[in-house]
Amino acid sequence: MPEQSFEDFIRQHRSEFEQPGPRPALWDKLEKELAPKKKGKVLQMLGRNWLKVAAVLVLVVNTIVIFQFLQMKKQAQVATVSPELQEAGMYYTSQIEKRLSEIKAYPPAVLGLDSAARKELELRNDTYKVLETELVQNPGNERIKAAMVRYYQLKLDLLDKILDELREKQPVKPKQSNYESEM
Repeated sequence: MPEQSFEDFIRQHRSEFEQPGPRPALWDKLEKELAPKKKGKVLQMLGRNWLKVAAVLVLVVNTIVIFQFLQMKKQAQVATVSPELQEAGMYYTSQIEKRLSEIKAYPPAVLGLDSAARKELELRNDTYKVLETELVQNPGNERIKAAMVRYYQLKLDLLDKILDELREKQPVKPKQSNYESEM
């Protein structure tokens, strides 16, 4: 029965046990202080996984650096393999680029070239890359050197033919300078 008397005592003195709580405004203020300020999702992910992000970044940078190094090494190999071929390549490259710029002066509607034809007109297309790789692998092979020179000559002949046809279709009007247009 002592349990019953204890319960009766609590019921009789209940008002004395209850105390008024803090004001609702105080609770709001406490909740704002306790709630952590949310960062952006990206910052939260970086905060937890910064080491992983740093490792991926290092891998990407290393990959780019290695790729660039290999490209420079390949170009240097071609130059050291055959200096006379490099000189011929510089001459033909300048001539090809000159003709390509002349072709690009025409409007696309007059050209009538699709994307595959434009890619084939590029200076260093797939054929050139194969020849360059072969030259690096077989530096003393005169047939490969001759094939590269022939490649340049054929490219130049093709561009000349295209230019001749374009000039017949639509001659390029010489650009007037500001002085000529004012007269």
